This record gives sequence, C-alpha cells and structure tokens, in this order.
Amino acid sequence: MQSQDPGSSGKSPAVGSPLAGVPLPAAPGPAARTALSLEAAALLPLIDASVLAELEDELAGSGLAQRFARDYAAMWDLRLARLGTAVDTQDEAAALDAVISLKISSAMVGGVRLARLAEVLEGLIRKGDFLQGQAMMAGVAQDGARTVSELQSTYILENG
Repeated sequence: MQSQDPGSSGKSPAVGSPLAGVPLPAAPGPAARTALSLEAAALLPLIDASVLAELEDELAGSGLAQRFARDYAAMWDLRLARLGTAVDTQDEAAALDAVISLKISSAMVGGVRLARLAEVLEGLIRKGDFLQGQAMMAGVAQDGARTVSELQSTYILENG
C-alpha cells in the first residue's frame, strides 16, 4: 500500500518536491538544521501501511480504523485552512494547536511524511519563526493533499 510516488520510496526525494521552494541555508545553525529536516522528510513515504494495519489489529477489526482514516481525509481542508490562518496571522497558540493536531493525527493514519513536516513546522512556530513557517505551508499543503489522495486510493477504497 505504499505510494508509487518517487519520493515515497524512502530512497530519494520526490521529483518536484514542494519542499524545493524552501531555501536551504549555507551556514550551519538552526535554519540549516530545519533545511536538513525538510530534506529528510522528503525521503519518507507518504503513507506507512503498517501503521494502519497495526491500528486495525489494536481495534480488533471493528471498522474504527477505517472510519478514522475516512474522517482524517474529510477534515484535511479544514485542518490546512486552520493551520494556514494561524501561521499567516502569527497566532502562536492557534498555530501550535493546529500543527500538533496535524502531527498526531497524521502519525495515527500512517502519514509519516506529513507528520514529520508538522514536527518541523512545530519547531519553527515554537521559535517564533513564522516567516520560515509561512514558506513551509505550500509544501505542507501539497504533501497533505498527496497524503490524503494516497490514503483514499490505497486504504479507504480498498477497505471501505
């Protein structure tokens, strides 16, 4: 159930990765660490099917994992809008609430790349670096949409 996306194989960054627009600083320091984190995130698969399989096992095949995945996909646009607004307005409390929600829910459905991007964004928000956070939002939006699409095509449709 892993993506056919070249960047989701875990071996090389995605072609045309949305993270390509985030500038990579030359000097070492916090910005360089963020850039390295973004590069590492691009190597992760969009969906780790084993996470959903484990959730299904833990819930004894009750259909709750399927429902959670369906709800996650249905809420994507709202989550993205909420996060984007909070980052654009530099509302630290709202941005942290939104990004932590995205990080945890993405991890729970196996969206490992998006969960990692949310983790990097969380770090920027905690440092008050909303300019870099705003630059990341296009990548979050694109990888989020790709995550939802893969989740729908490889898990929700297969198991629904």
